[in-house]
Parts: sequence; C-alpha cells; structure tokens
Amino acid sequence: MNSNRSVLSSLGSFFTLGLKPKLRTSTFIIVLALLNAVLYNWPLLLFSLKNLDGLTLNSLHILLVVYTVIYLVTSLVLYLLFMISRRLGKAICVVLALANSLAVYFVVTYNVILGTSMIGNILNTQYSESEQFLSPKLVIYFVVLGVIPAWLIIRTSVQKTPRLRLFLYLIITTIVSSTFLWQSQSKWLWIDDHAKQLGGRIMPWSYVGNSIRYKMQQAQENIEQTLLPDATFNSNEKTVVVLVIGESARAENFSLYGYNKPTNPLLTASNVITLKNATSCATYTTAAVKCILSHNDPSGVFSENFEPLPSYLQRQGIDVFWRTKNWGEPPIKVASYLGAGDLEANCKGGECDYDGVLLSHLADQIEASDKQKIFVVLHQTGSHGPSYYSKYPKEFEVFKPVCRTVELSNCTREELINAYDNTILYNDHFLDQLRLTLKSLKNTSSAYLYVSDHGESLGEGGIYLHGTPYSIAPEQQLKVPFFVWMSPSFIEQKHISVDKLKARTESTQANVFHSVMGAFDMDSEIYNKDLDMFRAARQQ
Repeated sequence: MNSNRSVLSSLGSFFTLGLKPKLRTSTFIIVLALLNAVLYNWPLLLFSLKNLDGLTLNSLHILLVVYTVIYLVTSLVLYLLFMISRRLGKAICVVLALANSLAVYFVVTYNVILGTSMIGNILNTQYSESEQFLSPKLVIYFVVLGVIPAWLIIRTSVQKTPRLRLFLYLIITTIVSSTFLWQSQSKWLWIDDHAKQLGGRIMPWSYVGNSIRYKMQQAQENIEQTLLPDATFNSNEKTVVVLVIGESARAENFSLYGYNKPTNPLLTASNVITLKNATSCATYTTAAVKCILSHNDPSGVFSENFEPLPSYLQRQGIDVFWRTKNWGEPPIKVASYLGAGDLEANCKGGECDYDGVLLSHLADQIEASDKQKIFVVLHQTGSHGPSYYSKYPKEFEVFKPVCRTVELSNCTREELINAYDNTILYNDHFLDQLRLTLKSLKNTSSAYLYVSDHGESLGEGGIYLHGTPYSIAPEQQLKVPFFVWMSPSFIEQKHISVDKLKARTESTQANVFHSVMGAFDMDSEIYNKDLDMFRAARQQ
C-alpha cells in the first residue's frame, strides 16, 4: 500500500505545473514507464480492443500481457540509461516524448504501422514532401503529447540513487514481469497472430527498433557495388528506351484496368499495352526503386550489392539520362543526372511545377547524343500523398469536389478519391506527351515502360498512404499499373507480336531490367530471357 501511495504521490507531483517535483530515480523510472504506456500506447489499445472478442476476462488478460511487455521493455531501458547517467537518461526521455507525439499523430491519423518499411519511407522523405503533412492537428499533438511532457521531464529533479540499488530494482522488475509473462503463455498465440500490427504501434520501441534495423540494412546496402558481367550487342539500330517510374499509383484507379471513371482517356486512344496483374516488390519508394533497377531480387538479407540498371547500361556504352522530381534511387553513375531544380531553370509553361518538368527539352537532350542507344529514366512525384490536390495543374481538376487537407480522414470518401483520381488523369496527359516526344524523334525506334513504385491506400480498412509491412499490406499498395508503348519501328525491329504482349497474364517489377536489356539487343551472363517481356512476345 505504501509503495502504491508513493507512486500515486509521485504522479501527482510530476503533474504539478507550478512546482519543481523531486523524485528518486527508481520512482521517476516507474512514473515514466507508466505514463509512456498510458499517454502514447492508446492507439495500440484501440487496435487490440477492435481485434479481441469484447471485454472478456481472456481479453483483459491479453491486454495485461501486452502492456506488461511495454512496461518491462521501457523500464529496463530507462534503468540502464540512468545507471549510465541521469542527464543522459533525462535527455533521451525528452527526445522520445517529442518523437512519440509525432508518431502517435501519424498512427492515429493515417493508421500507419511503424515497421521497417514505413521507417524507410519516413527517412527518405525530403522536406518538400514532409511539409505537406503540417496541420493544426499535428501541432496540437506535438504540444500536448510532446512539449508539455518534455517540459515536465526537464523540470523534475531526479535524486541520485546508487547504481547497485538501481541494478537490484532492474533485476526485481525483470523477475516479476517475466514470471507473469511466463505464466501467461496461453495468451501469446493471439499476440503472435497480430505481432506486426502490435509491434508497429508500440511507442517508442516500434520506431526506435525499426530505425536501427533500417539503418543496419542501409549500411549493408551502401557497401561498394559489385559490377555486373559485360554485355554484347546483337544490333546497332538507333534506339531510345524510356523508363517512367511512377509514384504511389495504384492499378485499380486506372480506367485501363477497368476503373469506372475515365482517368486514362489519352492512354486508351494511344495503343498503350496494359500489362495485367502487375505487382510491386515493396511498399515504399527506396526499396521498390532498387528492385525495379536490379537484375535479381535485392531484398534478401545477404543479397550482394550489384550495380543498378542505369549504371550498368552507362558502363556498356549506352547514354543514360536520369531526370527526377523525386528521390530514393540507389547510387548511380550516369551521363546526365537532372533534378527538379535543374530542369525548372530552363522550363517554360504551366507544368514546370509538376511532373511535366521532366519532359522539358527532353527531345533536345536525346537528339544531342551521339550514341546509337539511349536510356532515359523519368522518376515522377506522381500521386504521392497526402496532398493529392497539389500534384496536378488546375485544368486537370476534373473530378470534383476534392479533398484539400492532409488530414485525409476529415474528407469524404468522394473528395479523397476525386483528388487522387485527378493525379491519375494528369499522369495520363504526361505519358501521352512522352509518347508524342518519342514519336517526334527521326530515324529512331523507341519505347517507354511505365511502372509505379508501389500503390496507395485511400482509407480502405482505415489505412492511408503506403509503407505497410509487405506481408500484411493491402492489395491497393501492391497492385500497380504497368504499361508499354512502342513505336512501329521498334515493333518491327524486335519482331514483337502485340497480341502476345497483351496476352501476358502476370508481370512484376523484375521484368524491367531484362526487358530493357532485350530492347537494346543486349546479351550477357546475367540476362534472363524468361523475364524479358519483349523476347517472350516475339513472333514465331
């Protein structure tokens, strides 16, 4: 009873704004561990209640197990930190309080899961995209759940406690909590079934642990790239191949895939070949782009870090131009790399602030090359949320009314879908302009491949945006549009049966590397003819 009164008294002292509370280190740790569970893990509680069979004794037991794990991990980390240094412990607690407030906001507002893929998505988002998330609601979360708790932590005077005593408290906490968890083994089956969803909502250990995991993966990927075997060319015709990497485009909102709104009027009329049942290999940009540009599956833990497609083609004597209004590509070595700022400097017209800038003077750059084979990558900003309304010029706001806030749950379903569909409609215009650009090239066979990096969730199941762990990601984040356009001379030179290409029943991003090699009539040890869609579609 006395210990309970001590903790309650400490909680009262902690929230006395006008005073500077004094707490023993052990009490301070207990208070912070309890407050962490209450203040920052209520989204996890809501998820658990939604997926449990009501408020039964069994359900309450499972919840107690979940929160015991949270309390145990939090208190153990805090004990270790404060045994090293009280100042270090308080400083980290302040940082975590501020970070927790932002994490809770995104989990609640967009129903995201803070797994490794979402962390990769966050860490590779530049300011121009992240500023779109700013909203009054975000500020409220940051102040109430971040600034105020951080200020209380700073004001609290933590009394010195012998390290040996703290170590004993750590041992006692571990033994008591572990004993309870051991006796509750029957409840772990439900927890194991929902491990990814629960783990991605535990604050702060979801984003702390997965940030460490992501950085470790990134460090492995950043080792020196292994060069691929040299290739030979079976022809020397003037050939231009363009790869358009879309952003956050999902197949089900393209009329070419049966959508009931006319989002692709120009593509429908331009002999574009729609590849059916195309899937992404990841749910966030950096992993998906790396996969698109790889000759094999790069996702394995022990996968070797091979040079990507643009670097490989450049090294084989092909002129490679990379134009981007996005980011997230692996390290590449190409003849020309132009970002949005570079392209905007010489751009004229109403599309210079949008993906249209990627086409600015593209024909001039291609025609200035003295190479017979040219590869161009256009990396779009596409349909990246949450501010879909800002991704297209005004004249493409055809579907109305539209959602004009980043707090997507505040929009009606119709407003949100309309804003997103307008981005698809603008992309239809963009790809048609690319087709006309390629058609204007004289004495050149040309083709473009368009594939999105991943899809997008628009509130289905309460989930928004992308970055959900792949194994539990909804199909909207996995099924992507994949198109091919070919000039008549390209079709003739490659002896391609358009009907065969249209008849393909399944495609993936793994087809890109080898199809581009096939388009340039390249052959090497790493060329996989089974993944080359052009070779598979050759006439008998």
